[in-house]
Amino acid sequence: MKKFEEKTIKTEKIFEGKVITLQVDDVLLPNGKTSKRELIKHPGAVGIIPITNDNKIVLVEQFRKPLEKSIIEIPAGKLEPGEKPEVTAVRELEEETGYTTDSLEYITSFYTSPGFADELMYLYLAKDIKKMAQPVDGDDDEFVERMELTLEEAKRYVSNQRIHDAKTNYAILYLEMMGLK
Repeated sequence: MKKFEEKTIKTEKIFEGKVITLQVDDVLLPNGKTSKRELIKHPGAVGIIPITNDNKIVLVEQFRKPLEKSIIEIPAGKLEPGEKPEVTAVRELEEETGYTTDSLEYITSFYTSPGFADELMYLYLAKDIKKMAQPVDGDDDEFVERMELTLEEAKRYVSNQRIHDAKTNYAILYLEMMGLK
């Protein structure tokens, strides 16, 4: 038995969409009582930290409907069924930034919101990025604007909450720890 395990008694699927599935589980708690858990099932995602030859971070600004505002983020996207994370990383880099790379380095993975979702995000560093001669089309419903910031500029964007999401904050912290100049 896993420490503090909650055994699922019943699962009720509430919604199945393009990106997520919402379910409610009845669970048996370690103390013998029961409770309900509202869960989001997600196929997983990748985030890419693209670094230009002059040490700028390539970011994208996009409107996020749950927040009702635009924020600046590292390029990212969800895994397609059966797709390896590194394939998703290159695809998203190309679609969102117009850059590509042959130099992709896995950094880590982390759960984005483990209190209610199982989304696992894989984080990659992309160096030696090259502008594509013929950029690929992104998703029809996704509108992004590319920008390039120094690490110091990105840290200022964090402090004024123009960068305000966990994956991008993690990326900036990682770059600072690695000594990006």
